[in-house]
Amino acid sequence: MENIQAMADHWLKFLICSFVLLIAQVQGSEEVPITFLETAVENGAVCLDGSPPAYHYAKGFGDGASNWMVYLEGGGWCKSEDNCYSKVKIPAPGIGNSYKKGNTTTFNGILGQSQTMNPNFYNWNRVFVRYCDGSSFSGDVEEIIQIHRRGARVFNAIMEDLLAKGMRNANNAILAGNSAGGLATILHCDGFRALIPNAARFKCIADAALFVRGKDLPGAEDKRERPFATIVAFHGIDKFLPKSCTSKMDPGLCLFPENLLGDIETPIFLVNSAFDSLQIASNLVPVEPGWNNCTKDIKFCTSTQIQTTKEFRAALLKTLPEDNNSSRGIFIDSCFYHDQINYYPRWSGPTSPKLNNKTMSEAVGDWYFDRSSFQEIDMKNDFPRNCTQDHDI
Repeated sequence: MENIQAMADHWLKFLICSFVLLIAQVQGSEEVPITFLETAVENGAVCLDGSPPAYHYAKGFGDGASNWMVYLEGGGWCKSEDNCYSKVKIPAPGIGNSYKKGNTTTFNGILGQSQTMNPNFYNWNRVFVRYCDGSSFSGDVEEIIQIHRRGARVFNAIMEDLLAKGMRNANNAILAGNSAGGLATILHCDGFRALIPNAARFKCIADAALFVRGKDLPGAEDKRERPFATIVAFHGIDKFLPKSCTSKMDPGLCLFPENLLGDIETPIFLVNSAFDSLQIASNLVPVEPGWNNCTKDIKFCTSTQIQTTKEFRAALLKTLPEDNNSSRGIFIDSCFYHDQINYYPRWSGPTSPKLNNKTMSEAVGDWYFDRSSFQEIDMKNDFPRNCTQDHDI
């Protein structure tokens, strides 16, 4: 009887938390219209299919009116003409055609307008840059085949437009992104800072961007090293990679954050799951029966599969900078997720993972405003966790 009562109490608490979160999300929901940058087309700054770059912009207000956050959308990469063309043909939202992105999008998580769920950045100028180039906003090849490879031009065109809208006068600024957009954040962090030299405070936030080379893990060459090398060569990314890296190793290896982070001068905060579900599913696991179920839901994983995810965790932790620079923030949880900061439930909700008793929102906010440093890794859990149900670390 006591067990039944305890279970009922647990579910009641869960339902109350879910209801509170739903109310906060609805109150903080914000449908933001899309802006197509048609003028960029004449300069060749176009998506894979030739459509114009696009972004969503929510104007800042109150004491956030002079602060700017630019968030780079993720969406993977493409590595050949046919592969990129197939991305263009994918139904909305796709990654190769800005016109398929929809007329509005809902700002959420770190971009959200809920003061309750996003107290540090809710009233900033917030920009969500649509991803449509397949190169982490970093390619530039003049030749036009079935597709265009102009990611760097897309990035530059949008930055010029935002500077003209007032970003050049920003007091505080952030460049952020998730997944392929998080990698773009790492690649562009120092360069973006140079665009706003008078900002009193400028920092970067990269979510789900610690793409692991894992040379000792299965599939190192065919699932990670060779694909990244092909992406770099196909999109002409090598000329945008830091010479501090390309002078020491093959340009393809300079797309892995572990070979980039040590040379970034701008303060940067890294948010990642030690059990990155997308990387484990796409870049690690063998094509064997049973793995598909495991990568979708950890309760279906066998002991052997769990051991493989633990080996991935160990490899990911090795990618972190070793210099303990206090200007760098680190939040490495054990949730079986990929990107996290752009969702209220993961960013600051009742089911948000906590490290050192702080949610991501609290940790990033304290770090950004220099209230305290934050470098925390979940060392209590070496097992992937379902954080929608179990969230106390």
